[in-house]
Amino acid sequence: MSVVRWGLLSTANINRRLIPAIRASAQGELVAVASRRQADADAYAAEWGIPQAFGSYEALLASSAVDALYIGLPNHLHAEWTVRALEHGLHVLCEKPFAVSLSEVDRMLDAARDSGRVLAEAFMYRHHPQTKIAGDWVRGGRLGEISVMRGVFNFAMGNRDNIRLVPEWGGGSLWDVGVYPLSLAQYFMGGPPLWVHGDQWVGPSGVDESFIGALHYGNGAMAQISSAFRTPWYTHFDVMGTEGRLVMTRPFTGTEGEERRLTFVGVDDAALELAVPEQELYAGEVEDMNDAILTGRPPYIGLNETRDHVRTVLALYESARRGERVFVEEMVA
Repeated sequence: MSVVRWGLLSTANINRRLIPAIRASAQGELVAVASRRQADADAYAAEWGIPQAFGSYEALLASSAVDALYIGLPNHLHAEWTVRALEHGLHVLCEKPFAVSLSEVDRMLDAARDSGRVLAEAFMYRHHPQTKIAGDWVRGGRLGEISVMRGVFNFAMGNRDNIRLVPEWGGGSLWDVGVYPLSLAQYFMGGPPLWVHGDQWVGPSGVDESFIGALHYGNGAMAQISSAFRTPWYTHFDVMGTEGRLVMTRPFTGTEGEERRLTFVGVDDAALELAVPEQELYAGEVEDMNDAILTGRPPYIGLNETRDHVRTVLALYESARRGERVFVEEMVA
């Protein structure tokens, strides 16, 4: 195999970001899309110029048309269709959050191991040069000993008829956008926190429409994360250490064309602007999957790290439910 043949499982809105990234990749081509109805699949394929359209998800899995699938289904369907795809011998890039329970995560990991296929969580921002440069500074000790990290991802939910507001489908601001600052804090710290404390505002939808979490690490470092569906768009992340702080604008996503800025402020309060190479936001995760499939190299975001993302989210929700701190190790399948 010299080129990875990609398929899209569903006609989800997020596909519009993956389609250009797959087509721009040197080692991938988009060849198929599946929907729950043939007419919908045909219309979508015609709109986006996709060669093959399948009228059910199972039909695409059972075909020999593709090597890899991007799964952008609602959160509660990630595990089911990831496992099915792996059992059909397909590689899978699964949109975040990977799953909404540890038992689901473990089923997915077992299926990947048994099939020998590549499975990765689609956190596109982790592959961007801005994140990797920031990681080099933080993990390399250039900020000294890390004390506090603060991250936020908020946006205003205009349409209330939205899958993000359905409790049974894994809705909620923490699952949807709070996982971004959570995953970045865990990347910088090299793993999950020791314990967490969470608080939430549950709206009439029955899901957390605002969430605030505190992550406490064994070395004394702490992270504060927040997410919301109730305020205008805002993303930000900063890391404070004994030797200075690092400030990230647009750390996760944002309006295209808006400049990303990565700034180090030292103990003398002098600011140093760090150059961030431009890269299409979704390009990195596609190229990483292509490379892993074609060369056998492990994906950049490992499955143990992905499992820790889900464990920490579950601990935060449990803490918000109990009104007390929860140790992450308490979260078991």
